[in-house]
Amino acid sequence: MTELETNALKLARRYVELGGRRRSKLDDNIVSTRLWQDEPEDAKQFWETQIASLTEENRREVETHLPTMNYN
Repeated sequence: MTELETNALKLARRYVELGGRRRSKLDDNIVSTRLWQDEPEDAKQFWETQIASLTEENRREVETHLPTMNYN
């Protein structure tokens, strides 16, 4: 990680490293996430404690760094 990386990017990367399976959906500047299958408990707990608790603006910033369903 470099000093140019934002906290949002670091959180998103860590969530994915833990096996998080949420995918972002970007549509007309609206950001949301989708989760179709169970994810590892560590990833679920990380999302709940580190990301879901953020302000809406900060959470959406993290969501933009998740793998996207728009291009996959």
